[in-house]
Amino acid sequence: MQKSFYLISLLLNLSMTTALQAQEGNTENPFLPSRLPAPTQKNGKRLVWHDEFNGKGTPDTTHWRFETGFMRNHEDQWYNGHKNCYMNGEGALVIEARRETVSNPRHDPNSNHWAEQRSKAQYTSGSMQSRFTYRYGHVEVRARLATAAGAWPAIWQVGTEWGWPEGGEIDIMEYYPARSPQGEATPSVLANWCWGGKERYKATWNSKAIPLSHFTRHDPQWAEKYHVWTLDWTPDSLCIRLDNEILNVGSLGQTVNPRDGRNPFSGEDAPKNLLWLNLALGGDNGGPIDDNAFPMRYYVDYVRIYQ
Repeated sequence: MQKSFYLISLLLNLSMTTALQAQEGNTENPFLPSRLPAPTQKNGKRLVWHDEFNGKGTPDTTHWRFETGFMRNHEDQWYNGHKNCYMNGEGALVIEARRETVSNPRHDPNSNHWAEQRSKAQYTSGSMQSRFTYRYGHVEVRARLATAAGAWPAIWQVGTEWGWPEGGEIDIMEYYPARSPQGEATPSVLANWCWGGKERYKATWNSKAIPLSHFTRHDPQWAEKYHVWTLDWTPDSLCIRLDNEILNVGSLGQTVNPRDGRNPFSGEDAPKNLLWLNLALGGDNGGPIDDNAFPMRYYVDYVRIYQ
């Protein structure tokens, strides 16, 4: 009886394992959003906030705020509130950049500010900020990038206190043509963070730019697939990974604002961060825009935060 019970249990376990593997094989297609539920525990941490973007229409406004207007970095797009951010009914958020003309209600030809000098925009796009804020933890975002010329998608976060850059910024992912010291622009995936500098509004950066070719030489379809970006933030270090490959890692012993002696990333008084998803165009870093590539679509499968 004991042998029979053992064999039956073994067969059942094997059957369940095979079924689970088959399920994972179907639902983790790299070209499609995942259909697996978010794990409630990961590496000893508990899921504290997430959005799986299941459904259709406007993303959950209790989770997200949406920007409107010309915002930063002399970018070419007009952020169009929630109108360019939608759940596609297939398990993904789409942030869509469109070629369309929008008048700038804040236009002032006598202003010294670039965003007010512009009378209109030729492009619209979307930018979303999480209402949830946190300090320390594991962030996981599965996304498929827009990589056409001029696209500048990002997954990033900023401190909610102390102002910028003293409050810190962590760029879990940026994509744009990074420039070498010689001025050569190479399409790249970037992983960065910054803190205050010696002058107000002058940040100190820890930046890594990995050429897109680093990924596409191994997988020519890389840009057509979903990939997982993670941030591990502890009181001692930051570590950004892409599909488990470390892109940038560093100690927080050096990230001290020289003007006030505070550390935006370490200590119980360090500001909590909000998470940001956006698709910018052109501006200071995006480069020349391909007008034949519209609409550009940046897909986000899920956002998960564990502590």
